[in-house]
Amino acid sequence: MAQVELIMPKMGESIMEATVLKWLKNVGDSIEVDETVLEIATDKVDSEVPSPVAGVLAKILFEESEVVEVGQAIALINTEGEAPSDVSTPAPKAEPAAATNGQTNGSPATQKTTAPSMATETVAAASKISSDRFYSPLVKNIAKTENIGLAELEQVPGTGRDGRVTKKDILAYVENRGEAAVSSEQTAVSSGQVTGGSSQPVAVSRPATSVSGNVEIIEMDRMRKLIADHMVMSKRTSPHVTSFVEVDVTNLVNWRNKNKNAFQQKYGEKITFTPFFIEAVVKAIGDLPMINVSVEENKILVKKDINIGMATALPSGNLIVPVIKNADQLNLLGLTKSVNDLANRARDNKLKPDEIQGGTFTVTNVGTFGNVMGTPIINQPQVAVLATGAIRKKPAVVETEYGDLIAVRQMMFLSLSYDHRVVDGFLGGSFVRKVGDYLEAFDVNRGI
Repeated sequence: MAQVELIMPKMGESIMEATVLKWLKNVGDSIEVDETVLEIATDKVDSEVPSPVAGVLAKILFEESEVVEVGQAIALINTEGEAPSDVSTPAPKAEPAAATNGQTNGSPATQKTTAPSMATETVAAASKISSDRFYSPLVKNIAKTENIGLAELEQVPGTGRDGRVTKKDILAYVENRGEAAVSSEQTAVSSGQVTGGSSQPVAVSRPATSVSGNVEIIEMDRMRKLIADHMVMSKRTSPHVTSFVEVDVTNLVNWRNKNKNAFQQKYGEKITFTPFFIEAVVKAIGDLPMINVSVEENKILVKKDINIGMATALPSGNLIVPVIKNADQLNLLGLTKSVNDLANRARDNKLKPDEIQGGTFTVTNVGTFGNVMGTPIINQPQVAVLATGAIRKKPAVVETEYGDLIAVRQMMFLSLSYDHRVVDGFLGGSFVRKVGDYLEAFDVNRGI
């Protein structure tokens, strides 16, 4: 009887771990090839894990709600169809080996067993910080960004398995750390004391909130918590600056009103304004490619691919950002098909993990909600995000060969938030103006 490990799959280039949401099979159940065994969730998307072989589920290694590293075995499957002789309780996750470069950390009691697969061993080894305590790459990155040294990180209480520090733990610590520092400074000032050196910040708890009977308390769902963490992380990571321009899109609006019915009859697709906005963004990125970058420590990574994320509101009120890959290679029809397809499947929770990965620039249409402008938060690790406001009729000055005239025009605001570490005002302001120029220069005689 052969036994096969069911491995936690890699869900994207930046995904290092996933949470077990629900086991769809119990120990002893028969499993077909490609049949779904469990549901998992990352900080990007929920997904299903199919079985690579047919057999019987012999052992479940991790329970629901537990966090598992990519490449780690999560279950054992007997491929000869024999039921297991006993039902085992979930095993603890394997720790990375303590030996480094052939040297051990000390006594045999401090040595750890190796992970069950090469992928897990590689990930775990890369996530060690010269300590017997395990830290995920995400936790290490947050600690580095916040200038938290190893000694301080060792003091962060962990709520994960075996006391592991989770993303939630480190973010909560950072938030309280800042409050503690401010509190200490205020105390020193009020007492007339000036400290000559810095002391280790101490995590403090928030004061209890008094709630009356007229207040409803709603627990955040998993996705809302992830969104909240991502937004806070982005504001901590990037110094945000926002530039605005007002754009005359009269030609664009007139063209769409004239051709939208014919476009739908010819191609079977409704055409919204979003494809036009993305088309203009793609052209502007071609002119100013340094907006299509990300930052890694002190390096700027210039992305040759132009992958446009489009923020999409879900029926639950949450937000997801599917990505149109290689948007610069699509014409207006291709962009329209991609926009409609991704938006529809996002609302039906049918997006694939790869379809929300790899974005290099994001567009969010706040005009959908009747807002004229916004100050969007950057979708890390990108360095810029464009918000498109509502299109409204307004009196505007129109330059003609006979002089300036006042006319009713279709006007809108564009708002670009950008990371001031690498995008200065000249580049950010020039880029949003360039997008506006392309929209204003829309050819009203363009064919469909």
